[in-house]
Amino acid sequence: MKLLAAFALVICFAPSLGRSAELNLATTTCDQYENEVLPSAATNPSADSINTVMWLLGYSVAKSGAHVLYPEALGPFGFALDGECKTNPAESLLEALTIVKPETKNPMDLALVECGAFAARHVEFARSDAESANTIMMGLFGFYAAKSGSHLFVADAVHIFESALLADCAKHPTDSLFDSLKALKPTKAGKSSAHP
Repeated sequence: MKLLAAFALVICFAPSLGRSAELNLATTTCDQYENEVLPSAATNPSADSINTVMWLLGYSVAKSGAHVLYPEALGPFGFALDGECKTNPAESLLEALTIVKPETKNPMDLALVECGAFAARHVEFARSDAESANTIMMGLFGFYAAKSGSHLFVADAVHIFESALLADCAKHPTDSLFDSLKALKPTKAGKSSAHP
């Protein structure tokens, strides 16, 4: 609940896991997600289970063509994905993400959020609750990955993504968060760099 309130606060103020924590959505089955990915995420600080599901939620929303995030959708989405995967263990995680739809209550339109205002709130929020701020960033990272055409989740790259996004927001503070996410240029392993 604290995370959901924090997500709303940050946005509203502005109008198989391996050693590198890489997950290929196209080749990972639902069975692997349930029995290997989630248990492994519990021991990886940059890819804990909540962050993994948040990344998948951001990814799912972007793949649907939407440019909104739903602060109240994390829990229901995680349970729905869990149900889909338990029912269809041989299905790829990528397929499951096309079937599971997030609840669409209280959408936060990324096209209406100024990047500079988001960045300032994020930095402030990270000082008071770094864990929740990181989870929010993980959702944006998933959104970015889908928009950039990737199907790889590299949890350890979230901090590189965060730095690139915040740098872009500093250079283009009046751009929308959505435009800044689209403008980031992908590099190796799902990492990103700011646009010129």
